[in-house]
Amino acid sequence: MTLLSSSASSGLSSADLIKLKHFVIESLTRDLETENPPFATRETFVQQKLVETFAKLRVNVPESIRQQITQEVKNDVLGYGPIQPLLDDPDVSEVMVNGPKKVYVEKKGKLIKTGVTFEDNDQVLRIIDRIILPLGRRVDADSPTVDARLPDGSRVNAIVPPVAIDGASITIRKFRKDKLSMQQLVEFGSITPSMSEFLRACVISRLNIIISGGTGSGKTTLLNVLSSLIPETERIVTIEDAAELQLQQEHIVRLETKAADLSGKGQVTIRDLVRNALRMRPDRIIVGECRGGETLDMLQAMNTGHDGSLTTLHANTPRDALSRTETMVLMAGMDLPIKVIRQQVSSAIDLIVQQTRLKDGTRKVTAITEVAGMEGDTIVLTDIFRFEQTGMSPDGKILGQLKPTGIRPLFTPRLETAGFRLPPEVFGANMGDMLRRR
Repeated sequence: MTLLSSSASSGLSSADLIKLKHFVIESLTRDLETENPPFATRETFVQQKLVETFAKLRVNVPESIRQQITQEVKNDVLGYGPIQPLLDDPDVSEVMVNGPKKVYVEKKGKLIKTGVTFEDNDQVLRIIDRIILPLGRRVDADSPTVDARLPDGSRVNAIVPPVAIDGASITIRKFRKDKLSMQQLVEFGSITPSMSEFLRACVISRLNIIISGGTGSGKTTLLNVLSSLIPETERIVTIEDAAELQLQQEHIVRLETKAADLSGKGQVTIRDLVRNALRMRPDRIIVGECRGGETLDMLQAMNTGHDGSLTTLHANTPRDALSRTETMVLMAGMDLPIKVIRQQVSSAIDLIVQQTRLKDGTRKVTAITEVAGMEGDTIVLTDIFRFEQTGMSPDGKILGQLKPTGIRPLFTPRLETAGFRLPPEVFGANMGDMLRRR
């Protein structure tokens, strides 16, 4: 319910209610600028000033409307306006503002249109400024896009006119405060116990792993889970555009990119940080996402003694992940023949884990695929596990099974050297059948 919908019950026009709200906000903003209370006491200060402001007003406002104005003013002054309740909702994983009158959220993997609206495009722009100005960023007609990170770790993208035709747009990927474990992924049905056992062995045995998936498929969540398996004795360097990883190990160096300043100087890219990380004596390098030329540096690091590195990239299948890797290596500006690039890729990457958001909103690991070397000019891929869809239930749930393919990976000796002798059942071998064959 908004002030616009409350106007009928209050006897005041919606325009009057909005004017009243703006008056209260302006009065409160002046008080905040004048007295500048400490951040820890701002909420108490705002609450007290709202009580005083309403006491001075001679307008007879029903209590329900007064409470609503109070809440909206607090959201505007202390939070992010109309979308603040959505950000406070623990079931909402993403908030999408498509102009002032269309606000969507993602809940449990499903997109839902909300009843939340902004007054106009100017209010959306004010909220964008509220988000990015404390971070030293700007967005305007000359620089109409911006990526930022909220204090709680949530990722924000904003884009404004003239490139956003229907009004300013905001996309906020909320930061998950509770850290998932491998066991929880098993309980959610994202992976099976056998896949969990296999991935744990691969991480501890220092295999180089790429997590591939589409937007919103859960790549970073899975990267968090796999990274948590790295032994405490190793030095980890993480590199991200916006810090999201929640590693609990003690010996971690966290690096984050930096945008250029207003004069266009001072930018620090993922590629800069990957190159720098190689001089920091890392046991593991974890790159939040490879998007460009840094992929070549990452592959070279994997090929020169930095085993056990992890990263994510956007692709819909393991084969697509290889094609995208080749494309990103070319973005480094090196004029390398495709065969040379493929040799680099096949010798650097051991495993591709494909993460997918299915049509019913569930997220699953739909393939775990070994990069098994080269045959001629082609990289050989071997599925170790894959998801087989069998149908769809009447309520729209996708039915299927995560199954081993029965193939043991060629890197099995590396797992055994690290102390992991995985039983044949992990890979789908039936012990009764094996005994009968003997």
